[in-house]
Amino acid sequence: MIVRILAEGQYDVDGATLDAIHRLDDEVMQAIMNNDAGRFHALYGKLVALARTGRRIEPHEFAESDIILPAADTSLAEAKKLFSGTID
Repeated sequence: MIVRILAEGQYDVDGATLDAIHRLDDEVMQAIMNNDAGRFHALYGKLVALARTGRRIEPHEFAESDIILPAADTSLAEAKKLFSGTID
């Protein structure tokens, strides 16, 4: 599966890594819903680091992303906007 981290690039992750990403994503979403910035940043950092364990896809390669993650430095406020569908 291909995971894109916005403003960074794409990574090809294996099934076990994908499962771990989904588990962490659930926890990240809970932190967003609870407005818990500290937990959000800790968990999102782990999620991005996990995605980076995959094989980096070179910019000249063309691969459709299966999962798109916001940029690694996304704030809780930005994440809330992204997941609620609101745009300033």
